[in-house]
Amino acid sequence: MSQRRLDPTKLADWEIAAAAEETMKPIGEIARDLGLTTDELIPMGRLAKIDQRRVLERIGSRAPGKYVDVTAITPTPLGEGKTTTTIGLVQGLGRLGKKVVGAIRQPSGGPTFNIKGSAAGGGLSQCIPLTEFSMGLTGDIDKITNAHNLCMVALTSRMQHEDNYDDAKLAQRGLKRLDIDPARVEMKWVIDFCAQALRNIRIGMGGKMDGYEMDSGFAITVSSELMAILAVARDLADLRARIGKMVVARSRSGAPVTTADLEVDGAMTAWMVEALNPTLMQTIEGQPVLVHAGPFANIAIGQSSVIADRIGTRLADYHITESGFGADIGFEKFWNLKCRYSGLKPNAVVIVATIRALKMHGGGPAVKPGVALDKAYTEENLELLEKGCANLVAHIDTVRKSGVRPVVCVNSFYTDTPAEIALVRRIAEENGALAALSKHWLEGGEGSIELAEAVMQACEEKNDFHFLYDLDMPLRDRIETIAREVYGADGVEFLPEAAEKLARLEQDPETRAMGTCMVKTHLSLSHNPDLKNRPTGWTLPIRDILTYKGAGFVVPVAGDIKLMPGTGSDPAFRRIDVDVETGKVKGLF
Repeated sequence: MSQRRLDPTKLADWEIAAAAEETMKPIGEIARDLGLTTDELIPMGRLAKIDQRRVLERIGSRAPGKYVDVTAITPTPLGEGKTTTTIGLVQGLGRLGKKVVGAIRQPSGGPTFNIKGSAAGGGLSQCIPLTEFSMGLTGDIDKITNAHNLCMVALTSRMQHEDNYDDAKLAQRGLKRLDIDPARVEMKWVIDFCAQALRNIRIGMGGKMDGYEMDSGFAITVSSELMAILAVARDLADLRARIGKMVVARSRSGAPVTTADLEVDGAMTAWMVEALNPTLMQTIEGQPVLVHAGPFANIAIGQSSVIADRIGTRLADYHITESGFGADIGFEKFWNLKCRYSGLKPNAVVIVATIRALKMHGGGPAVKPGVALDKAYTEENLELLEKGCANLVAHIDTVRKSGVRPVVCVNSFYTDTPAEIALVRRIAEENGALAALSKHWLEGGEGSIELAEAVMQACEEKNDFHFLYDLDMPLRDRIETIAREVYGADGVEFLPEAAEKLARLEQDPETRAMGTCMVKTHLSLSHNPDLKNRPTGWTLPIRDILTYKGAGFVVPVAGDIKLMPGTGSDPAFRRIDVDVETGKVKGLF
């Protein structure tokens, strides 16, 4: 079946992907067209990994191509389509004859089998093959799960042995007492599903041979600090050094207990070696896509990897990457964290918006699963739309503060009217952005040519990219700056626990030099998910401050963020099955 015969209005995404996979290019051809050599490729069925060490040794000194980040307005239940737009832009630039590569994040099994679904794009702008992409890819998340849980095995067994042996017997075994405080264990076990029943558990029950009894629990794998480390590591030596700095717990005296103290850091790195290599895939139109690192964008940076971007920018004229959530979270972390780690500077930034999502920010009615959309979203309503554009303007302002002129992508739906499209264009342009309509979901690369041309124009403009803050700025001032300049807060309130930690951290030279990775809800510019559009007259409360020394983050926490999501009442796994005649998976979305 040719792509021209595929109709997204009549076929599910998995059906489009299955049809496109029948004629997709061999992965070796994708690699050759990208300029990779045979010894830089690690074939894995219909996919391949790229040997990052070999390829960066060969091309690492090349001048980078144009570097483009895709971000969005504040998310709504209606969806904005960042990944679909990322893939569509790659396809559009390909249609214009440009050598282009995309970089997206690997989906987590939790959301894939829950409510969100996979993250391969949609309609005629997808990354394929869909089944491999959605169900484990080339094993990176499994390796993170094993490396992380090995660390927990090392910790809990050490606690058991210290409880059972005196110092002399420990010394006979080559161990010294770490005196780990069971109430100050900073890590949990991980699993790549949304399993709310495992958030809080009791382990070690039984007798002395059954481990150390204490409270524990599970987080989702992609929230592991190891995933954050994978996203920011530049090479194997950097990965190894970062893993050794991970703080697992505290002693009863308050001293940090690291993976190096547990002597498990080397073994953890051994699990992670192959995960350091990005996976090579393709769009349904045959352009290359690098898939690397995972999606958790609140506790970590929510980006594909520094390694993928270092490779992509050296192999292509245009390298398109994606940031998680809205520009207040995803782009802010791309801007002030990822670009600091990679040394790369963006030539253009795309802000994805849909007219119906902007209407929701303007005060449109609630959207409920299984209930038909209110006519406010399917019929022209310029008043509602104009009100909601305040959210878009907030994100335009954020990107412009980085020194880059953004491109607003109006991600088209068939219900959009010419007057509504014209209104969003006008507001975007009046606030200093370029604007483009894109129909990539319906038409693939052909439908995203206007967007591709706008991005090319933005890439040719001279920009003044600069960070929002210097690393010598005190942590308190950094937090205040992000809250005021990006979120629009009037100020910051440090709750007692956070204030105590802040005072201690600002005296620590090591943590003062670390990046600031803010944690708050993605559903609002504020800390309150119920405050839509562009809230004013509010203060950001910081309730805690975490430190991820391996990843190099100080993590101020606003609000309650759960590291283990819950599975909903109508999860995607109810519709996923296998065709027993062909063995092919169906129902993924």
